[in-house]
This record gives sequence, C-alpha cells and structure tokens, in this order.
Amino acid sequence: MSRSMFSYTKSILERVSFDAKLFCKELEKAVQVLLPYEIDQLREWLLQFTKEKPELRQCLIYIN
Repeated sequence: MSRSMFSYTKSILERVSFDAKLFCKELEKAVQVLLPYEIDQLREWLLQFTKEKPELRQCLIYIN
C-alpha cells in the first residue's frame, strides 16, 4: 500500500525538525510537489506541530 505524498511529507518534516534550516528547506520542497488541498492540510498540521517547537515557526513563511 503506498503512502500519500502528504503523509510522506509529514514524516520527513518530523524527522528533520531538529534543525530549523533543514526543516525550512524540506518545507519549501514540499510546497512545490503537494496539491493545493494537501498544502492546506499541511498548514493546519504545521500550526499544531510548531506549538511544541516554536523555533520552527519562522519556516511558516514558505506555506503562507
């Protein structure tokens, strides 16, 4: 069973969340390949995810 690109993107972002610069790069790449509705879902997920990791909030500019 294949995973959706959205699920894969979340998985990658969780793995690189230790480094804000790398997180921003991966987020920028994700925005290029995700569908518009997936970007909306990712935005919602990111708002929740970055509550725990405020140092990543700077990366939200790539998705807004």
